[in-house]
Amino acid sequence: MIHFDNVTKRYPGGHEGLSNVSFHINPGEMVFLTGHSGAGKSTLLKLIGLLERSTRGQVRVAGRNLTRLSRSQIPYHRREVGMIFQDHRLLYDRTVFDNVAMPLVVAGLGHIEIGRRVRAALDKVGLLSKEKNLPITLSGGEQQRVGIARAVVSKPPVVLADEPTGNLDPDLSREIMSLFEQFNDVGVTLLIATHDLELISRMNRRILVLEKSHLARDTAAGGPL
Repeated sequence: MIHFDNVTKRYPGGHEGLSNVSFHINPGEMVFLTGHSGAGKSTLLKLIGLLERSTRGQVRVAGRNLTRLSRSQIPYHRREVGMIFQDHRLLYDRTVFDNVAMPLVVAGLGHIEIGRRVRAALDKVGLLSKEKNLPITLSGGEQQRVGIARAVVSKPPVVLADEPTGNLDPDLSREIMSLFEQFNDVGVTLLIATHDLELISRMNRRILVLEKSHLARDTAAGGPL
C-alpha cells in the first residue's frame, strides 16, 4: 500500500528531511512512526500526501508512483489519502458540518450524498449533535474529532495522522486511538506519527523509528522501541 524505496528529501540550503529511507506498509496495517523532534516524521507524511516531493528515490502509494504523477493528478491522489493534523486546520468561520463536507464538495458530490456521508462520519466520532456548531465552541478533543471525520468522510484507503494526540490528555488520547482502531478494523491503512512512547507501547503495533532523517528501526508489533 505504501512503499518507500531509498527516498531522500533535500530542502533548499541542503538540509535533508529524509535520507535514503526504505520500508513497505501492507494494505490494512496500522503503523506508528516516531522519533525525536526534527527526525523527519512530518516530512515523511507530506511525501505520502504529496504536500512535498522526494528529491531522490521512489514513493508508491496504492500502486501509484508519486514521483511520476503530474500536477493535475495530485488532487485525485489526495482523495485517496486522508490527513489528520495536530493543529486541526479547521475553518473557524464554517460549521462543523461544512468543515467535514469540504473534501466531498471539492470532489463534486451531490447535496444528498454529502449530507449522508458527513452525518455518518460525525456519528462515528460522536459529534452528530454538533454539526451546526462553529469549531471555536468545541473542546480541543472535539476539534480533533472533527478533523478525523473530515479525513475519513471520503472513505480513503489510507489515513495519515501527524501527532493527533499531541495536545490531548491521556483519556482523550485513548479515545482517539480507539477510533483509529475502528477504522483499521474495516481495512483502512493507518500511519500515525507521534512522540508519545507510552501510547505506542500500549497499542502493540508495528513501529518505524526515525533518527536524524534516517530509518533507524522497523520494529514488529510487541517488539522493543
